[in-house]
Amino acid sequence: MSKNPVMQGDAQEERILRETIVPSSNHKPVSVSRNATERLLGIHQLISAQRHPNVHRLAREFEVSPKTIKRDIEWMRVHWQLPIEYHRQRRGYFYAAPVKQLPGVPTINAEERFALVVADKAVSQYGETPFRAPLRTAVHKLTGQRSGLEGHTEPEADLSFRPLGPEESDPQVMEMVAASVQHRRALRFTYRKPGERSAAARFLHPYHLTCCDQRWYVIGHDVDRREIRTFAVSRMNQVARLEVPFEKPHDFDISRYLRGSLSVMSGRNDYDVVIEFDAWATDQLRGRRWHPSMELMELPGGESRVRLRLSGLEEVERWVLGWGAHATVIQPSPLVERLGAIARALSSRYETL
Repeated sequence: MSKNPVMQGDAQEERILRETIVPSSNHKPVSVSRNATERLLGIHQLISAQRHPNVHRLAREFEVSPKTIKRDIEWMRVHWQLPIEYHRQRRGYFYAAPVKQLPGVPTINAEERFALVVADKAVSQYGETPFRAPLRTAVHKLTGQRSGLEGHTEPEADLSFRPLGPEESDPQVMEMVAASVQHRRALRFTYRKPGERSAAARFLHPYHLTCCDQRWYVIGHDVDRREIRTFAVSRMNQVARLEVPFEKPHDFDISRYLRGSLSVMSGRNDYDVVIEFDAWATDQLRGRRWHPSMELMELPGGESRVRLRLSGLEEVERWVLGWGAHATVIQPSPLVERLGAIARALSSRYETL
């Protein structure tokens, strides 16, 4: 008579199940740390995917000892009452009955799962930020069960982000800055502006952390200069988080502060910017909101005229140059003069080629 392949066999694994999973009146299940939550969900996902993992494979997968995996499996079978059994021929664990949902994990549908993957991938494109690990744990917690996903492909394979020139920030600096913003603690660092040779010491009360054009910025009160300043996190060096608390002003509003900025650089002027775009560029502009003040007027022939209200010209100058000959600045005159000077310099630089 042939042996049943589905049994708690294979001497070593059978011993594991007997010693660590099967409860008795004299056996008190070992507790599992809250820090193991992500690992438990990972084990569940491997078993659900019918990968038939065993203790030693799981230990290698999660870089823990076999003893730790034994405790994990005990916890899942005793406390979560999961029908974990061992397949002798496949030499690994499987679920002997359907597992619709993990205890304490809310059911989510395919659309909600897809949205979580979007958030996870959106954060992942910025590298090792302080937000990546907690979000990844949350995604694993909420997508650990597979109910409601039948007939749907895995969203991880259907979605991707392709950032152009994402910045590589120092994870330790990012963590320090993010914690200072969250807990209202001062920062001290050195900062070198673009194009300058030397760096200056800064003492900052950080109010807000934002990401724009694949780069992280911190906005706050520069104590020595007595005004709100914006700093690129990647240009901050010798960063130290100080145990110096501060109060964020109740009237500070990031939307109001950046109202006149095309991205993150706030100026002190008030410019009425008018730019005309040809038909090709107009097709690219339609359906995109480049600034809250943006007004787009269609012109005969497919061209358009865009009006913006900005507090500075540096960012819009770079934006217009990015459109090349497809954009023509009508006003203000300072912007027209700056772009004219750039055009002459470029012409002189390339005329001999």
